Amino acid sequence: MTRRQRYLLFAVLCMGLATSAMGAEPLAPPDAVPGAVTLDSVTLKDGTVIYGQVLGMVADELHIKTNFGPTAGEDIIKIMWPNVAKISVNRPIPFMLKEGTTVVGTAQPGEPGTMILKAAPTGIPMAIPFDSVLGMNQPAVIYTGAIQAGFSQTTGNSHLRNGSLLGELSARSESLRLTILGRYIYGDNGGNLIVRNSRGTIKLDFFLTKRLYWFASAYFEQDTFQDLKLRTALSTGPGYQLLDRGDLTGIFKDMTLWAEAGAAYFNEDFKLADDKSSTRGRWAVKWNWPLWGADQVSLYHFQEGFQSLANSKDLYLTADTGLRFKVWGGLVSGFQWTMRYNKNPPAGISDTDNLYLITLGYSFDTSRKQ
Repeated sequence: MTRRQRYLLFAVLCMGLATSAMGAEPLAPPDAVPGAVTLDSVTLKDGTVIYGQVLGMVADELHIKTNFGPTAGEDIIKIMWPNVAKISVNRPIPFMLKEGTTVVGTAQPGEPGTMILKAAPTGIPMAIPFDSVLGMNQPAVIYTGAIQAGFSQTTGNSHLRNGSLLGELSARSESLRLTILGRYIYGDNGGNLIVRNSRGTIKLDFFLTKRLYWFASAYFEQDTFQDLKLRTALSTGPGYQLLDRGDLTGIFKDMTLWAEAGAAYFNEDFKLADDKSSTRGRWAVKWNWPLWGADQVSLYHFQEGFQSLANSKDLYLTADTGLRFKVWGGLVSGFQWTMRYNKNPPAGISDTDNLYLITLGYSFDTSRKQ
């Protein structure tokens, strides 16, 4: 070190000592350095305070990222919203309220049971009750779905083979919901076909309000043993979201239910029987009940019916009822009963078909991945 460098170092030390002696403010902690990220905080009703970054909240489950986890994904703490007494969020995020509005802003503690939401960019404060908050920082589009398959085969004295493939996908934004369903069933006995049918549905819902929507759907079905080359139904009409996530509490908090009714063009192309087409009324109901958090066990029922407006005998109804278990991660197993009823089938064809499936597959829900 040169003589000049030693002089400079001595001067800097002297200035530091002089500043300290004059009562100057100490150096700010890292969190107070300009430009540093200020931590969010969540205070629980038992007095516990958690510091970190509030990632979001869906279905009463609040996710907070901390720096305590040994690996990525293990540093996220999940808290049920009813256990929160105070919350402080220091960066603007979307808050979804039960009346259907979304406010982007920051949050600070308010009176007991409330928080002060400051909307960006104006900063106007609003007192919001905790029980009015439906979600935080949810993705713009939420994807849910599953793909499941089943297979069995015997060899030796019998040669029986059965296979099934089921898939579903739902994409939901604030104003739109796209639903795609598909199913394929195949079976043969010693190389002789004994069952083959398939079904596909695509439906788009346009939400006019938080609950009321207008749908447009297309339904396609084929069944070799119903003499059916193709059954087609094109439908439109109103629907209503009777229950959505967060409407209820406890084990019912994730329950959803919607119902819809409308008009449909219904056409059936047969191999041997005469083809038929008609205008029909359509109704559909879908109910889903995850009994415990993270969809450990789910019950569901979906039915769709088409009644001819000209002939009361022309009624077609299909229904899926099932139970799904979470095995590990996204791996699921399930049992499903599918019933199809045709009140006026072609000659020699039974009016009712029942299908029982045990499946294994994969499910996903992006609303639960913060």
